[in-house]
Amino acid sequence: MGQNTVILKVALPTPLRRLFDYLPPKTKTEQAILPGVRVQVPFGRRTLVGVVMDIAQESEFELAKLKPITALLDETPLFPKDLLTFFYKAANYYHHPIGEVVFSGLPQALKQDKKLKTPKAVPESISQTSPYQFSPEQDKAITNILAQRDHYATYLLQGITGSGKTEVYLEIARQLLQTDKQVLILVPEISLTPQTLTRFEERFGGQVASYHSQLTPAKRRDVFLNIQQQNIKVVIGTRSALFLPFQSLGLIVVDEEHDPSFKQQEGFRYSARDLAVLRSMLLKIPVILGSATPSFESLHNAALGKYQLCLLPTRATKVALPKIELIDVRHKKLKSGLSAALLDQIKKTIAKKAQVLLFINRRGFAPVYMCFDCGWFAECPNCESKLTYHLSKNKLICHHCERVMFLPSQCPECKSEALNAIGQGTEKVEEAICQAFPNQTIARIDSDTTRKKGSLDTLLDQAHNHDAQILIGTQILAKGHHFPHLALVAILDADGGLFSADFRAQERMAQLLIQVSGRAGRVHQAGRVLIQTFHPEHPFMSQICSQDYSQLAETLLAQRQRSHLPPFSHLALIRANHTQTELPENFLMQTQQSLKTQYPDGTIQIKGPVPSPFHKRQGRYHYQLLLQAEDRKSLHKAISYSSYLLESSKLGRKLRWSLDVDPIEMI
Repeated sequence: MGQNTVILKVALPTPLRRLFDYLPPKTKTEQAILPGVRVQVPFGRRTLVGVVMDIAQESEFELAKLKPITALLDETPLFPKDLLTFFYKAANYYHHPIGEVVFSGLPQALKQDKKLKTPKAVPESISQTSPYQFSPEQDKAITNILAQRDHYATYLLQGITGSGKTEVYLEIARQLLQTDKQVLILVPEISLTPQTLTRFEERFGGQVASYHSQLTPAKRRDVFLNIQQQNIKVVIGTRSALFLPFQSLGLIVVDEEHDPSFKQQEGFRYSARDLAVLRSMLLKIPVILGSATPSFESLHNAALGKYQLCLLPTRATKVALPKIELIDVRHKKLKSGLSAALLDQIKKTIAKKAQVLLFINRRGFAPVYMCFDCGWFAECPNCESKLTYHLSKNKLICHHCERVMFLPSQCPECKSEALNAIGQGTEKVEEAICQAFPNQTIARIDSDTTRKKGSLDTLLDQAHNHDAQILIGTQILAKGHHFPHLALVAILDADGGLFSADFRAQERMAQLLIQVSGRAGRVHQAGRVLIQTFHPEHPFMSQICSQDYSQLAETLLAQRQRSHLPPFSHLALIRANHTQTELPENFLMQTQQSLKTQYPDGTIQIKGPVPSPFHKRQGRYHYQLLLQAEDRKSLHKAISYSSYLLESSKLGRKLRWSLDVDPIEMI
């Protein structure tokens, strides 16, 4: 090729794990094409939008076979160079097609072959100094982090619930904004975005924007472009906000860093927490991982010295942590999951004009609908799961594929009419509480009552303003919310994770119980937490009552180390599914046999293939193959080899398969 030949290396939104070579347009243009711009290209019989990732002078293909791009869509790069490097490294780590990685965070409006419009102007900015009086621990954390503002460092900010972690974020952000830096605050779920956004807007005004999946396409596009043009300085967003084109990013915060919602569970299966650390490393800026109950991986990294631990051991209001007590419900009669002792405590709390939260992490009326005569269960025909009875809709709903079915008038098996709903969810608890306390305002907050736009904000306002005396909810209420009038938290079904086969079950159970307990007594006086349990003598329960999360984590981490489980080893999961059960099993069996031949020394442990815990979902049969190694580098070599096997397999073209590096869900 000639010395002046220009080859455009283009990322396209396809499952192929490579860049594609194109030539500049045939029409003469004096405008240089730079990495980071969008282009329109021919791709087979289609026309696609791609992103130029690099400019080369050589191609592995003959020049005559390369096609020119059909249009240049951007005059200047949409992505800065550091973000392109970040895309490469993320794709390599997760062994995912580079084009899908690049396009995963791109707003829908920018995936189209249209030139950019000028985004809507943002309001004028304000920046206020907080009147807040920092504790010595907060002041120390702020000073330490700002001292490293021009260097990469990961800080694990472990602060008990109500310790003022957000005020630490706000103060560091304020000082960075004064030097014209941008700040990214990642939150695990949309429900937490509005309240965090409000606190930052009160301090920084129009410099702040939110970014999440429920924004309109036009709003997502405007936020993206205003970030790129540095009109917005602070973004509060869910995991996709990590891919925004910040030009002068000075800090990333991952709030509630332990939350599983930071792991994308389909498509590009990345951990936003881990990629936040990577992006900070590339930019040489600090990243803060904040939580009252840090993930065991983060605690392990802090113990190894990879992360710097900052502790906030006291509440900002000086109010003591709530007292946690167990209610032994063995041999007790429960009404819709409520013990007489708990109902009595609810009555006493309401009499004091205080607020109550009843927590049960299961929506619907009852998780099982069955025949008492023959034992038949209502099951989803598409999934191997029981249908949940929803009283408000008077229907059976599958919580895996959302299939809706009418209630049968008689048992399909024995024709009996002895059909009953078993167990309880939020609806059933609400019904029982309405009967027990008919004169009280009750707010149920779960994914069923918050589907409509604005409904969550309305319900949270009721809770914050004490318009509702009794709150009933799922994990939507467990984290981040501040209810100033809440005095009693009751956890109705706390035993779910004690005997689970999932090695992370007790970690997650501890995080959930401590997080929801932390909603109580945050302002005026110490609150109370009551946990109903059938296993009050279990060692886990006594550790929860002591509220010593660090000690609990140390105990469980020691168990993990003895069992060679993460974070003391590393995992990858290969999943496959098809409408015919034998195809994914045979496909993964071929992969397993090749891997065992490649790694006969046992450096890579290969477990399976086995049916997934939910074997049948949405009419498809799911199997999985687990790879495990104590050395991360060895595991990634095995994953690369597996990718080659999976992509070259003829059987693999007949089914769906995926790679999940560092999986946190085994279903």
